[in-house]
Amino acid sequence: MDYILSGYNYWMAIIIMLVGFYAVITSGNLVKKLIGLAIFQTSVLLLYISAGMVRGAHFPILAEGVSEYVNPLPHVLMLTAIVVGVATLAVGLALVVRIKEEYGSIEESELLMFEEAGLAVAKPKAPKKDSNKKKAGRYK
Repeated sequence: MDYILSGYNYWMAIIIMLVGFYAVITSGNLVKKLIGLAIFQTSVLLLYISAGMVRGAHFPILAEGVSEYVNPLPHVLMLTAIVVGVATLAVGLALVVRIKEEYGSIEESELLMFEEAGLAVAKPKAPKKDSNKKKAGRYK
């Protein structure tokens, strides 16, 4: 029992990973899939940060009488991974917005139905503006 409790953060990372994976696999909504991927990424971050910690070690600041230091590299790399994950999530959400504008749905089953039929929702085209016309009062 002590072995299980000593690795509590690893077990929590595995549980969070399974929750994110379940959300990606079972959901048909694209936004829910992206949120599931973000949850999955959070579990990986927790796993790496937990692995980078050493019990009894000190911050990597030179001091007298300290012989064991924590390696800051995993923590710094995870900060970078957080930034990349947020940017990737933002791009994914922007693509979902564009898909919603084009097809009128963000449900995977409906999008597959459109693909099988070879259809896209036709939007009315806006009239083109003549760029050669000068607006009154703009140029003097």
